[in-house]
Amino acid sequence: MFRYAVFSAMGHTIFVVVGLLIYVMATRIGHQHRPPASAMGWVISIVAFPYVAVPLFLMFGSRKLARPQKHRRGTSAAVPAPEGGPPWATQVLESMEVPHPVHNDLLEWHADGASALKSLMDLIDSAERSLDIGTFIFGNDAVGDAVVQAMLRCRARGVRVRFMIDAIGSMQTRSSTLRRLRKAGIRVRRFMPLLHNPRRGRLNLRNHRKVAIADGKHLWSGGRNLAEEYFHDIDGTPAWIDLSHVAHGPLAAQAAAQFDSDWRTANGRVRHADSHVNAPPGPESGAWAQWVATGPDHADDTIHELLLASCYHAQKRIVLVTPYFVPDDALLDAWCMACRRGVQVSLIVPRKSNHLLADWARERALRQLCAAGAHVWLVPHMLHAKAVLIDDDVALSGSLNLDARSLFLNYEVMTAFYSEPQIRWLSDWCARMVGKSRPYVAHAPGVLRDVGEGLVRSVGFQL
Repeated sequence: MFRYAVFSAMGHTIFVVVGLLIYVMATRIGHQHRPPASAMGWVISIVAFPYVAVPLFLMFGSRKLARPQKHRRGTSAAVPAPEGGPPWATQVLESMEVPHPVHNDLLEWHADGASALKSLMDLIDSAERSLDIGTFIFGNDAVGDAVVQAMLRCRARGVRVRFMIDAIGSMQTRSSTLRRLRKAGIRVRRFMPLLHNPRRGRLNLRNHRKVAIADGKHLWSGGRNLAEEYFHDIDGTPAWIDLSHVAHGPLAAQAAAQFDSDWRTANGRVRHADSHVNAPPGPESGAWAQWVATGPDHADDTIHELLLASCYHAQKRIVLVTPYFVPDDALLDAWCMACRRGVQVSLIVPRKSNHLLADWARERALRQLCAAGAHVWLVPHMLHAKAVLIDDDVALSGSLNLDARSLFLNYEVMTAFYSEPQIRWLSDWCARMVGKSRPYVAHAPGVLRDVGEGLVRSVGFQL
């Protein structure tokens, strides 16, 4: 019995050591840089629950599919800043091979869900040659049915239509709907399906980008999924507060190139996103904007790095809008440091989101921000918008939540706005949100609450 126990303990120890070795080798060889909380979570899990954690790591542990390109500039070479936006921002993005800022004929925000839905329908109906639509959630409701009918009309005109949904986000989408689209000649793909996934070990990498592109010239994008709660009131419950926008011009060509890459990835063919998009020349004047994608298909954590840089370049204000606030420690510390050097940092979040665990996980970060001098505002209704304002120079809006899952795991995209009318519109929108909100008041948690928040926060990168 004693000898059996010794061998059993030795076998267990060997399994733990091999599991840790697999984690280290996969992380180093695959260039899988991780936030400290994520790395610590995997290591503790492998040590404490090796027979569960090691298989889970092999299934879900990959974070990056792209490696740095060989032609990237050396660290000693100065990276010129493209025109269009503030040099600090465009230079940072240029160093990460993000497409350059471009002029656009039209770049407009949607005032509300009704105008956003009308804009989407108009874009689909305007398509003459090609239509690409991608979404995280596709609802079995009036909005989903309207989009299906619009795609069918588009296909009946002879337009090539591609429709991509995330396999997890749209898990409840009716299979009959997808069969109907395929039968009409529309190409449909599920991104990273649970079964028969062409990219094994990548089940945790979800495509959260939301786009519709007509003819490579017209773009609809933002934070809205294609489901009714993002556009209409339902049974007396207000529609979720969200942001989306439309662009006519080269920004749509940048988005189309990104969609092509995502479409290949959904079929198992992964290639580093190409920053050198052969977009048609834009107008000599118009609204400056830039397509800023981040995710496993980009070697850098593009938007995370941009947000870090903004903390040290902002002079007057940083305004953050997000439904879920679970940032990594580096970004949270940078926002607190910006507060301490006199930058007014404001955070706008829903009083209560649709994810209870995310609301628990955010509390420590909210208290830390308030202690540094930030203003935190609680919107009474569900806020699903994602946006960032830096001074009067940069506005960001798109699909990325300010949590570690969006920052480090998901396929996400934000549009960077550099022209005064678009920045002013978002600034006014944020002011209206603050006017409807009440300030967050930080309270010291009790022991049980503090332990609970710590436990939830420890897996926050998975929320």
